Amino acid sequence: MRQKKSVILHFAYGSNMCGARLRAPERAPSARFICTAWLREHELRFHKRSTDGSAKADAYFTGTPEDIVHGVLFAVDPAEKPQLDRAEGLGNGYDEGTIKVIGDLGQGYDVLIYRANASHIDPSLLPYAWYKRFVIEGAREHGLPRGNT
Repeated sequence: MRQKKSVILHFAYGSNMCGARLRAPERAPSARFICTAWLREHELRFHKRSTDGSAKADAYFTGTPEDIVHGVLFAVDPAEKPQLDRAEGLGNGYDEGTIKVIGDLGQGYDVLIYRANASHIDPSLLPYAWYKRFVIEGAREHGLPRGNT
């Protein structure tokens, strides 16, 4: 019999990098910081059309090795995944997947990531200031390099 995975490793690169936001009761209150991490061949873009009419963050695949999205790796209780899916808009513009990121000490992790569905990308949109503040606050909280946001 296969044992159930004890945690989900979630790669946050947008507003969920802000620990307080991610640990809100309606998201993933169990979220525990693991390390900072980065995703090669992707670029942080604010072009995912949200239901509120603004742009949200996306780790957009470019295929260019020099492009990197810096983010934060969190461990989340699998029981909280349905509420995290709802908060992330899974099925409403974001798709989920598993991808390999590199942790701050060079170790590889297979992680859960939410990325914009092509049907919900609109480069003409801008993020609301309050949303971008969450992204910047999360980047600062975890000491990510400038330029990621």
